[in-house]
Amino acid sequence: MASSITRVELRNITKHFPGVLANDRVDFDVRAGEIHALLGENGAGKSTLMKILYGLYQADSGEIRVNDQPIKIKTPSDAMRHGIGMVHQHFELVPVFTVAENIALGLRSSREPMTDLDVVSRRLLGLGEQYGLRVDPHAIVWQLAVGQQQRVEILKALYRDAALLILDEPTAVLVPQEVDDLFITLRKLTDTGHALIFISHKLHEVMKISDRVTVLRDGRVVGTVATKDTTQKELARMMVGRDVVDVWDKPPANSDQVVLRVDKLSALSDKGLPTVKNLSLDVRAGEIVGVAGVSGNGQRELAEALTGLRRVESGVVSVCGNDLTNCDPACAIAAGVAFIPEERMTMGVIRDFTVQENAILETHGNAPLSRNTFFDFGKIAAHTTRLVREYDVKTPTLDTPVKALSGGNIQKLILARELSRQPKLLIAAQPTRGVDIGATEYIHKRLIEQRAQGTAILLISEDLEEVLTLADRIAVMYEGEIVGIVPPNTPIDDLGLMMAGAKRVAS
Repeated sequence: MASSITRVELRNITKHFPGVLANDRVDFDVRAGEIHALLGENGAGKSTLMKILYGLYQADSGEIRVNDQPIKIKTPSDAMRHGIGMVHQHFELVPVFTVAENIALGLRSSREPMTDLDVVSRRLLGLGEQYGLRVDPHAIVWQLAVGQQQRVEILKALYRDAALLILDEPTAVLVPQEVDDLFITLRKLTDTGHALIFISHKLHEVMKISDRVTVLRDGRVVGTVATKDTTQKELARMMVGRDVVDVWDKPPANSDQVVLRVDKLSALSDKGLPTVKNLSLDVRAGEIVGVAGVSGNGQRELAEALTGLRRVESGVVSVCGNDLTNCDPACAIAAGVAFIPEERMTMGVIRDFTVQENAILETHGNAPLSRNTFFDFGKIAAHTTRLVREYDVKTPTLDTPVKALSGGNIQKLILARELSRQPKLLIAAQPTRGVDIGATEYIHKRLIEQRAQGTAILLISEDLEEVLTLADRIAVMYEGEIVGIVPPNTPIDDLGLMMAGAKRVAS
């Protein structure tokens, strides 16, 4: 029961990995009936600390205490026995199973060897009614919307009598209305005595939902504050050690020069199903057009169709008047198109290549980097050194494998490579996904600078705050279609309705 935990403490937790001190004598606690937010940049030690609490890692030193009693947690099963559950950012559900089957997975049946899915379903309906997490126990998981799948993850933990829930980036894939619904649920949980740990990069959400906030930096606790006694700016300062820019001063976009024109574009998914449907859009020089939408509504396929990575079934793609429909990536690069893909480790870099090798992936055959089919290694080193310096890429050497860099530094390297070609069009897909607040600020700064230089930018992002901050116009995508193109001062509730397909706006 939730009331069985009144307080969970992590005392003096220290964890080393080879060459890295991930947690350095960290103290953290959470109490029944509260939401305690955990903040920090990538590499600050948040995930390591929570994995120790959930039994995925073992601390080198320190202890975990529940209700003032020291306990040992060596596996997630140990954690669950002590009433500790975790809702992962990437759901751990079997897509082809029903909701009830996912909940029952790993649990003993009350009437072995037969299953007791009817018993599971009845209890699920009761929990759903109690916490506002209604979902059909007989529904197949893959057929559920993302927000409903998250409900299943929470129900899975509650079904196992979790009194403490660790929520890892729980709003990352939700539309605004789903976030509001989730927050209502979280408050119902605390009202019934549950303790919640809320991990998020979104400071405005932390301010809205949490009671206390603990900030980690470089594996250490910077401080713990009552949310009502702090501000977003102060939390950002605690995270990075300085003030962070979150509002950008940019003059209105007023160019009439259309760089990207997309006319009635259609493309198929990897499964051969229609995923981009009769989509029309244009982006002008010196303008940022944001594409907002919940994950899985055709954004990835759109980006790939525009960059020659996915076949266009019908429609036209043109850049500066040149027809690029179904051209290959090399053709798109030659036409002045730059691309920051959403999957940086599989499409943005070659992980086993060095920083230097990744910096020249698209231009290695061009002068002055090569002469008569031979590399000029001196010129390549000078070119990469300049990019690393100008874009603040933190790397031990130019010969360091890119997989050894942090996510933020890999993204900066991709940005440096793409912008060094001085593109006419930049397609940036999820450019700050998974990077910390300092790297996010830097990437935003570079995008604004590129806009000022006259580059047309198509920003595809599931982070609505990012789109609202940067875009001159917002195109909302739902089920492969543009359901409206609106200004960035559009009420967030209206954007949420559009992202959920409940509202259309004539463009």
